[in-house]
Amino acid sequence: MTMSDYTVTLRNAVPADAPAGAAMHRNCWREAYADIADPTLLSARLADVGRWLSSWQQHLESGSPRILAEIDGEIIGFAAAGPSRDPEPPVPDELYAVYVREYWYGSGVAQALLEAVLGGKPASLWVLEDNARARAFYARNGFVADGAREWYAGLGAWEVRMVRGGAD
Repeated sequence: MTMSDYTVTLRNAVPADAPAGAAMHRNCWREAYADIADPTLLSARLADVGRWLSSWQQHLESGSPRILAEIDGEIIGFAAAGPSRDPEPPVPDELYAVYVREYWYGSGVAQALLEAVLGGKPASLWVLEDNARARAFYARNGFVADGAREWYAGLGAWEVRMVRGGAD
């Protein structure tokens, strides 16, 4: 299955998208992190539905823009990027998120979302170290691990920073 098999719409998220966006985001976490995050911590994070909704509302009202991928009105993924949150960023911009529902893995939706928020600009990102699928996707898009590594206590897992572009 590819994106050309369906009509995928990419659009800017608006505040009214918060409930559906939060639900999609929770489902993406469940699908992507079930085998790589601490199960107790992941379960607790997923159970806090109010936190997800509040976070989406806050981001849509005052955060960096989020680009949604939709098929027949159903949100199946999103991406967001903006200024780096690192204290000493290797490049000015950061990819905050690219999430797509598991059914759409390999379809080109994540690629379209990445291109919509970053194009070919240099950027950094943080990804769970054991998320081989995501790391391979980012590597195909020119990102390389730069040696930075942090413990993500919220999921009980290590994260690594990957960077594309910047000083050579």
